Amino acid sequence: MSSKVVLKAKGKSTKGSKKSVDNSTSKLLKEWSTWTIKKAKVVTHYGFIPLIIIIGMNSDPKPSISQLLSPV
Repeated sequence: MSSKVVLKAKGKSTKGSKKSVDNSTSKLLKEWSTWTIKKAKVVTHYGFIPLIIIIGMNSDPKPSISQLLSPV
């Protein structure tokens, strides 16, 4: 008595090459956009305060760094 195990894929089958190409392209685009958004969040998080300081240092009345960093 031998039992044979058959695995069936659920959902739509991707037998055509056109569908698999479209599927991989959309998956690649989704992964790339997710990676880009994550990197943009990090750059924004760590780059915002230095950007404000650089803009403040290049303004017309040249403030000192202590004047830029003081809350008053």
